[in-house]
Amino acid sequence: MRLKLLLPAVDPERWTEPTRCPQPGCGGRHFQLRQTLPKALRDTQVGAVTARRYGCLRCGHTFRVYPAGASGALTSSRLRGLGVLLYLLGLSYGAVSLALTALGHPLSKSAVYYAVQAAGERVPGLRRKAVQLPLGQAVVAALGADLTSVKCRGEWLQVGVSVDAVGGAVVSVDLLAGSDAGTLTAWIEELATAVGATVLVSDDADPFKTAGLKTGLPHQVCTAHVTRNTDAWVDQLSPLLAADPDGSLAAIQVTPAQALADLARLRELIHTRPADGPAYVELQTIHQRYQAAATPLQRQQDHESLAYRLRMFTLDRWNLWHRLTRYRHWRGPHDEVLDGTNNACERAIGWWIKERYRPMRGYKRQDSVRNVSRLLAWAGNQLAGPGADLGLLVA
Repeated sequence: MRLKLLLPAVDPERWTEPTRCPQPGCGGRHFQLRQTLPKALRDTQVGAVTARRYGCLRCGHTFRVYPAGASGALTSSRLRGLGVLLYLLGLSYGAVSLALTALGHPLSKSAVYYAVQAAGERVPGLRRKAVQLPLGQAVVAALGADLTSVKCRGEWLQVGVSVDAVGGAVVSVDLLAGSDAGTLTAWIEELATAVGATVLVSDDADPFKTAGLKTGLPHQVCTAHVTRNTDAWVDQLSPLLAADPDGSLAAIQVTPAQALADLARLRELIHTRPADGPAYVELQTIHQRYQAAATPLQRQQDHESLAYRLRMFTLDRWNLWHRLTRYRHWRGPHDEVLDGTNNACERAIGWWIKERYRPMRGYKRQDSVRNVSRLLAWAGNQLAGPGADLGLLVA
């Protein structure tokens, strides 16, 4: 996990002058400086600052203004930001507190927790009607989407991760009610509308295929996932075909040698993915050889004949072909290209969710799942720039 984090600054000589009265319903814009007074501050460098007390000339309400990095809290934003930084780097809340105490800047475990959660709440996300568009981009033409799961209070939660499939930046991290096609369709439709996506990239799970169809987005399935799944399926079935134990191949007049040759050719096509049209026709021809296989009375794998399993698998790969090779001809509005995989999502899940989650015993609150994951993803999005400025999130 790589992070570039910038701590909030504390500047005792820089104030932001008030422009509007904080009293509800007043709206006054003219103020009088009534008093300056010292304020003790727990910080890594500054021990005290000067607070200014203003009075509103319209309603008489008085309020304080603090210099940059200070507030009504006892601790500075820099110290709380340091606590957030250490937590994101892998320390637990308690370990952060112990480390800061050892360095002479004590911050309680609870204070670290509240600082991390408050920072995570300020990260933009889809459920706050805003998404993390990559720097300098108005749209995300290729939307990558994937699911992962984390444990919270003994229950597994579904976490949806969406990314810019070309650049790799995380768009949003969301808690989902489930992994069914209906939930994924609504989630992807909302995301695609928010970022202006013109293509969906995902693994080859059926709910994502359904979501692609229902949202009308052209769909690219991950070539790596399909290749691995195809290899595993062919390796599992090939030893059974040689003997035709249930006689289903003989029933449709296909020899074991022909079936083995078909599987070998299918594997080769999935691996090489030739760009010419004959490959699609060849997959169709292979599938048609097994179309006569009888449908089992019970739709369970232990009741399916070898011929029927060949029929359904070759049909799936034939139907999948255009989704598998879309990367060859898709181009974004700025001539972006796809690599054919969903690796951007896999990296985001590994770096910004699983890496931090792995040493934990699980989350205690669902909000913590979202806040911590979004905070890490937000920091990861800044790797190409000067770094993630925690001053934007730690008030």
